[in-house]
Amino acid sequence: MTSTSRIVVIYAHAASHRSRVNARLAAAARTVPGVHVRDLYETYPDFFIDVEREQALVAGAEIIVFLHPIQWYSMPALLKEWIDVVLSRGWAFGHGASALHGKGYWLAATTGAELDAYRPGARHGRPFADFLAPFEQTAALCGMRWLEPLLLHGAHVVSDAAVDAHVVLFTQHLRELADANAD
Repeated sequence: MTSTSRIVVIYAHAASHRSRVNARLAAAARTVPGVHVRDLYETYPDFFIDVEREQALVAGAEIIVFLHPIQWYSMPALLKEWIDVVLSRGWAFGHGASALHGKGYWLAATTGAELDAYRPGARHGRPFADFLAPFEQTAALCGMRWLEPLLLHGAHVVSDAAVDAHVVLFTQHLRELADANAD
C-alpha cells in the first residue's frame, strides 16, 4: 500500500479465474488512484495469514471494501478466516480497541441467485437484507461506518450489459470514495 492508498479492497474469490463479475470488479479497482487491492486467495493460498501485515494495511486505510461473492449466505472461507484473525479482540474490537473506529465498511458483493429468489416462499426463504446482518454487525462491533452495500444479484445469469454497467457503477463509486478521502 502506498501512502496515497486510503482505500483497501479486500478481495476474496476462491476461483477468481472463473469469476464473471468479481474478477472484473477487482481489476477495475486496481485502476483507481488511492486504492489498494489485496487478493486474499492469491496472497494466502495456504490460509496462513500474516496478521500484523494485514492489520498494518487496514490501519492506514479510511475505507475497507469487502469484495466477494456471497456463498452459503456468507463470505468465502478465506475471508472468514481473515476476519477471525485480523479483526482481533483488543485491536479491532473490545476494551480499548480503536484501530478501525470511524473507518468505512463497504460491502461490494454478488449473488448467484436473482433478487426474486430472496423472499418468503422463494428459494432462499427470506429477504436478502436478512443475510446482511452479520456484515453490518461486524462493522458495528469494530466501530466502523456501514456504507450502503453495492450488490449484483444473479451474477451467473444477468446480461453482459448489466455486468458492464455494474462494473462502471462500482468504479464510479470507488472513485468518489477515493476523491472524498484524498486529503
